[in-house]
Amino acid sequence: MKTNQRKRLGEILVAAGALTEEQLNEALARQRTTGQRLGEILLEDGYITQQDLTRVLEEQLGIESINLKQTAVDPKTARLIPENLARRHVVIPVQVAQGRLHLAMRDPLDQVAIQDVRLLVQMPVIPLLATREDIVASIDRVFSQASAARAASDFIQAQGGVPEGLDDAGLDINAAPIVRMVNSIVENAVRSGASDVHIEPEQDRMRVRIRVDGVLRESLATGVKVHGAVTSRVKVMAGLNISERRVPQDGRIMIQVDHRDIDLRVSTMPTTYGEKIVMRILDRAGFLVEKENLGLGSGDIDRFNRLVGKPYGIILVTGPTGSGKTTTLYAMLAELNDDEKNIITLEDPVELDMRGINQTQINIRAGLTFAAGLRAILRQDPDIVMVGEIRDSETAEIAARAALTGHLVLSTLHTNDAPGAVARLVDMGVEPFLLSSSLVGVVAQRLVRKICPECRERYEAGEREKNILRCVPEKPLLLARGRGCDYCHQTGYRGRTGIFEIMEVDKEHRLLIDKKASAEELRDVAVKHGMVPLWEDARRKVLDGITTLEEMLRVTYTT
Repeated sequence: MKTNQRKRLGEILVAAGALTEEQLNEALARQRTTGQRLGEILLEDGYITQQDLTRVLEEQLGIESINLKQTAVDPKTARLIPENLARRHVVIPVQVAQGRLHLAMRDPLDQVAIQDVRLLVQMPVIPLLATREDIVASIDRVFSQASAARAASDFIQAQGGVPEGLDDAGLDINAAPIVRMVNSIVENAVRSGASDVHIEPEQDRMRVRIRVDGVLRESLATGVKVHGAVTSRVKVMAGLNISERRVPQDGRIMIQVDHRDIDLRVSTMPTTYGEKIVMRILDRAGFLVEKENLGLGSGDIDRFNRLVGKPYGIILVTGPTGSGKTTTLYAMLAELNDDEKNIITLEDPVELDMRGINQTQINIRAGLTFAAGLRAILRQDPDIVMVGEIRDSETAEIAARAALTGHLVLSTLHTNDAPGAVARLVDMGVEPFLLSSSLVGVVAQRLVRKICPECRERYEAGEREKNILRCVPEKPLLLARGRGCDYCHQTGYRGRTGIFEIMEVDKEHRLLIDKKASAEELRDVAVKHGMVPLWEDARRKVLDGITTLEEMLRVTYTT
């Protein structure tokens, strides 16, 4: 935007009463120093809000605003302009109507951007105001997949087609298209908020799927001829042996995406049509979650605080793979971490570097197992020990004895619910008297998808839904669901939250554990003492409009 246009925007805002002359002069002075756009400075410094800017431009200039989170951007329309132009001007085409291109812009007064787009598409341009964040997110969604597909096509053309049976060593894995393709696959996954990337060879194609909010969806399908080069490229990045394709391998890649440090845990597996690669994405910036954001209800927050406030004993976090156990453990460690405590962890792998905590990586080949590591840790004068997982009887017994000698031990276990953890440890060989004396609490959890805030809507519950939720059939009940929009990739869900049941072990529980009581008896006592079961916690989140009945039934059992 030219200087006179920037002043005009300021004058418009002053005239509309959204800005004072003094604030405008301060912003213009900063603009001369930084070279930033006036609108960005005004928003950053809090002189105006996005709502103020939208209102003034709509009232004074008749420029409409658009919410890109709620508007599906057609990829074909968006690609009427090249990616570099979209990113340079922070614009994205939304639709073509009556021979005119509707263009979402961070700065709808930027005549240079409008002219560049108009000359390229050869049609009039209608500017629409959108936030910078929404435009960049739309550009990322639209162009990341297209970039990967173009790179695959470029590679096949450059190779002149890959002859059948050609060994991976005959492929140029450093060819620019393959580098670009692998980068685009990873970037698209990270920007989509995925936890895993699956690169899968099939008979006639290579498929890429990403797991977002716990559910896999296809992000790319291309010719199988690029699979060998893609696999080799990923293996080179992860420091794996590219000539070994008969056995599984594990590696690690550290990269940056949008100035964020991303840790990729790479796993390869031989399949019928070649090696399948799965990359687990660990976004270190977004991994650590405070206890208030885990999804705990008010009563469970109090129970959580009481457990981590114990001076010694075992606290277990249970649930299936992918239920958020590690995140909860890190939230506990963050709560406990201070300069007066010696905290040591045993992890496989170390998923997040935590300042002030001594973290140890399990190395089974070198003999550093959970049991061996736990023995060594107890000679390191620890106050708090975190063991990534109790996998065997030896680790379980050492952990229990450590808890009895004045240490707080945190760990995870694979069980379906909180009371089931007791039976699982007894099955592992831990003596009931040892367990009853050392166990102080069990946190069982699952993850459910949250309803997308941008397309959330209320609807009248039917008779079946009322019966499942145990609500009065005659009384009207409003539930929530997501219609599906561009922001949530038409799924109706965006993000996840936890559902929990927290069992605090008290005197009555200890007597039952000593008598080898069943999980059902332990559950009855826990509920009597205030434990909210998983199913009930999920039910409350459905009634509160946080998640849907379908999600509740997907991750919990009915009682």
